[in-house]
Amino acid sequence: MRYVTGKPGWLLLLALGLAFPFLARNDYQLTVMSTAYIFALATLGLNLITGYTGQYNLAHSGFMAVGAYTVGVLTVDHQVPFWIAFALSGVVAAGLGFFIGIVSLRLKGHYFSIFTLCVGYIMFLVIEKWESLTHGTVGIIGIPAPTGIGSFTFESPRTLYYLVFTFLVLGSWVMHRIVASLLGRTFMAIRNSDELAEALGINLMRNKLLAFMLSVFYAGLAGGLYAGFVRFLGPGLAGVENSFDMTMYMLVGGLGTLLGPLLGALVVPWLTQYLQFLQEYRFIVFGPVLIGLVIFVPHGIVGSYNSWRARRDSLAAPPPAGTPIPGAAERQPEASHA
Repeated sequence: MRYVTGKPGWLLLLALGLAFPFLARNDYQLTVMSTAYIFALATLGLNLITGYTGQYNLAHSGFMAVGAYTVGVLTVDHQVPFWIAFALSGVVAAGLGFFIGIVSLRLKGHYFSIFTLCVGYIMFLVIEKWESLTHGTVGIIGIPAPTGIGSFTFESPRTLYYLVFTFLVLGSWVMHRIVASLLGRTFMAIRNSDELAEALGINLMRNKLLAFMLSVFYAGLAGGLYAGFVRFLGPGLAGVENSFDMTMYMLVGGLGTLLGPLLGALVVPWLTQYLQFLQEYRFIVFGPVLIGLVIFVPHGIVGSYNSWRARRDSLAAPPPAGTPIPGAAERQPEASHA
């Protein structure tokens, strides 16, 4: 998949992202795409801990809510400038991830997922019940928009779109640098086999904890962007259904690939926009879809295309020099007898 995932493909995606505001028919489409970008940024983080490190975190939406409420509480209740609060959103989420990771990462497989599911629900309850801090079920209203940088202001849907798009591009580039580095190979070694990675001298706990903190740092930043974009918050952001949605984005696009989560985070929200009449039955509809994806397309769109391309290239490649050709001996003429 050299063209789609190589430099030409990324440049094409960048050009399409820059041109989208001129192709959108109204502000609503800009809002839908901007929201998809925010969740794509959070899904990049989830893909790091799940797709590259092999630890399925079901509390990811809770960490996204932590980042969002960091911005909301600081800007509304304490009049902290937006960009300072935004910078703290990722730091606070990563700091909380450090303490949760120390406990949860001692577990493996389904036990880790079940533990993080419980942690995510606790986060939801804390946000809903701690009214003096989070405003409870009323939520936080009147979050200021991101303050302008120089002559650039972020008050219209178009300028907010470009702000969110910029952070998605930067986040994708940083994630590419991480997964292509020795650190990324270390994460993938842990995903493939804990025992083998440990035999190679890899510190499992330290690297798993680092991957977890980087993952929730992305979620916190996405939450901070969400707060500045939507400008009001409620406990629903921490709901486990958002974690399931981000899981769907990874499965549709391709788990453990860089382009896959981005593709899934853009395709699925637009699909749901055209199927709004099924909104009340979303889990009934998307449940079988997820099961079908796991069974028939386990590697997602990008992963399946990569596998097909690899098979095609291997069949088209000429055999190595010296490789015997089947049937060649039978086709040789018999030696003449004296």
